[in-house]
Amino acid sequence: MPSSYPKNISTIICEIKHLMPKKVLDIGPGFGKYGLLCREYLEIWNLLGYRKKEWKTRIDAIEVFSKYITPVHKYIYNNIYIGDAQKIIPKLKIKYDVSLLIDVLEHFTKIEGKRLLNNLKKKSKTILVAIPRKPGKQKKVFGNKYETHKALWSRKELVKAGAKKFLNSENSWICLICNK
Repeated sequence: MPSSYPKNISTIICEIKHLMPKKVLDIGPGFGKYGLLCREYLEIWNLLGYRKKEWKTRIDAIEVFSKYITPVHKYIYNNIYIGDAQKIIPKLKIKYDVSLLIDVLEHFTKIEGKRLLNNLKKKSKTILVAIPRKPGKQKKVFGNKYETHKALWSRKELVKAGAKKFLNSENSWICLICNK
């Protein structure tokens, strides 16, 4: 669904604040929660600017389901790319400090997920992944066929994919895949 576990919010945002990225890519932003929270805690919390014209952090999004995009997304994100992340990421001309895959990776097959991570490694210094440890069965939600759960990932598989650091969560694997 276009949301994520509420218990993970502070863990994820505190890690993003610690990283202090200047360029963020939010893949599968859903309702836009992490774009909004990144904007608040990377800009406003640090007294860098309250109004859009004052913002210094670039926050972009890739959303496959255009019907999720609202005026909030258009205000918060610098750029919103509509379409398949697998096709969009290789064409991006920018290198991001952090890419977010928050409750997104389970919507890809294992092969597609590995390809997505490999493509992101070329475009991002750090990939922050949050994925349910035991995703429930999920089919189309709000008319969005891309909400179907297709893969379960283990900690071992995430380490093999490049995870260097895991953050504490009772219901999700939250990890950082770094290219530093």
